[in-house]
Amino acid sequence: MTSGTTTATKSLPTVWRQYYVLMKPRVIQLIVFCAFIGMVLAVPGWPNASQWATMAVASLGIWMVSGAAAAFNCLIEQHIDAQMRRTAWRPTARGELTRTQALVFSALLCMAGSVLLYVAVNPLTMWLTLATFVGYAVVYTVILKPLTPQNIVIGGASGAMPPVLGWAAMTNSVTAEALVLFLIIFLWTPPHFWALALYRVEDYRRSGLPMLPVTHGSAFTRLHILLYTLILLAACLLPYLLRMSGWLYLVAALLLNAGFIVHAWRLWRHYSDAQARATFRFSLIHLSLLFAAMLLDHYLVMSV
Repeated sequence: MTSGTTTATKSLPTVWRQYYVLMKPRVIQLIVFCAFIGMVLAVPGWPNASQWATMAVASLGIWMVSGAAAAFNCLIEQHIDAQMRRTAWRPTARGELTRTQALVFSALLCMAGSVLLYVAVNPLTMWLTLATFVGYAVVYTVILKPLTPQNIVIGGASGAMPPVLGWAAMTNSVTAEALVLFLIIFLWTPPHFWALALYRVEDYRRSGLPMLPVTHGSAFTRLHILLYTLILLAACLLPYLLRMSGWLYLVAALLLNAGFIVHAWRLWRHYSDAQARATFRFSLIHLSLLFAAMLLDHYLVMSV
């Protein structure tokens, strides 16, 4: 924010853009995408018009509540964000939005999204989405993150919920298939975030957060990244073994997990910030393409 500029004199588009940034849009896009995959897989064959409408409304409601959780996270971590290069640009960290503005925005967005899900989708989806909000914004952000280096592992349960929310939106239930999708994201989360924490370790050290590279060192963290990628491979085979997906998904899962393991192996053997960044970037590609392959397989293989 330039000198002499105040919130009162900002243009309306600028203010709304700051609120939009507060929602962590790139993260929310991945959340909604994973929820949408859960919706699609829950419907045998091609959805009808009513089911497409439910998917659209559910996606909007999940997007709103997830955005509210992200905004609340920015509010709670305002001072931490200001100390880290990765997050210092956020509106709350820079003082462009006040704590009251962030809190009111988060509360209104969460309320609106919850009402939409309750009325237009089903109560189960609303309660599960609200529980995810509490798990991320309160249990993870307020309690776990500043207290334990296992924050990512335990708190990963909230981040793994989107496909379960999507499944519940279409079936009004949570089945074993939905829990398999949950397990994949749950096991993907630690190596994804620990790779980031490795090359941002000094930021986390300054912030005082007990991330694993800070508390246990680089070698310990890299070993655990490798071990988690091996466990993740087993979890990613479950959709094929349980006949949720067919050969197309199986091929994609084997190739993507092999790539993740290779990145983790290289990171474990010879550390460099460049390799940590490459592993982090590949983890994003891995999850996106894995679920995209699941989507294609559902229509091109399993529906035949």
